[in-house]
Amino acid sequence: MSELTTHAAAATDRGDLSTRTDIHDLVVEFYREVVFDEVLEPIFGEAAEVDWVQHIPKLIDYWCRILLGEGSSARSVAAVHRHLHQIEPIRAEHCDRWYLLWARSVDARWAGPIAEHAKAHAAALMAGMARHLFGFAWAPIM
Repeated sequence: MSELTTHAAAATDRGDLSTRTDIHDLVVEFYREVVFDEVLEPIFGEAAEVDWVQHIPKLIDYWCRILLGEGSSARSVAAVHRHLHQIEPIRAEHCDRWYLLWARSVDARWAGPIAEHAKAHAAALMAGMARHLFGFAWAPIM
């Protein structure tokens, strides 16, 4: 079997994001990549000094609300990211890398309408923050 055929077969075996456990696994896997990423780690680890033990549950709650409709209304992500941008200016390369790692994390284990929504929402969220908070236009590289 060729590599492409193997990849296509694996893609059809993936389930969709459908539970809080799935969202937990996605968020943890994604941010595990972020903390070791040469482009993003300086922003999250050095500039923002993110306390991951406190932050990860908030991120899981956010994505469960967005993707599964669970939980109460979310707090605005704008204030936190505006503050981060004041500490260390966010550039298009940060947005590109964040979205690339997010999309890869989704695609690595999940496929389906909710997985697609996770990527679409992330792209829209980043585009909005880039335009309104960071001061530039951004769209994901496809």
